[in-house]
Amino acid sequence: MKLAEARIENARISLKHSIRICKELKGKKLEKAKKFLEDLIDQKISLDGKYYTNAAKKILEVLKNAEANAKNKNFDLERTFIKLAKADKGEKFLRPRSRWRFRGREAKSTHITITLEER
Repeated sequence: MKLAEARIENARISLKHSIRICKELKGKKLEKAKKFLEDLIDQKISLDGKYYTNAAKKILEVLKNAEANAKNKNFDLERTFIKLAKADKGEKFLRPRSRWRFRGREAKSTHITITLEER
């Protein structure tokens, strides 16, 4: 059982949307998962009537990184599945406002981890 992993930290996307997409990806073949994300971005398919394009773009980026890691470890990409796709709460940071306001808006971020497995 070989594993390849990729992660991104503090991505400026919605945690709720990321969790929704990650639930759909878990257990899928690599090629099917990439096709699914590309269709979400192109708005050919939807999840509950929504497309989640920003989150899908970032998750596709992480998935391609994981695929490159798998290629470097000599995986057979035809038999590669997504073992783990998860989104966690990231750091909060202040987005500054104008000079006269004391405090800006608190923006949130998301950590995304994708683990591939060759079966």
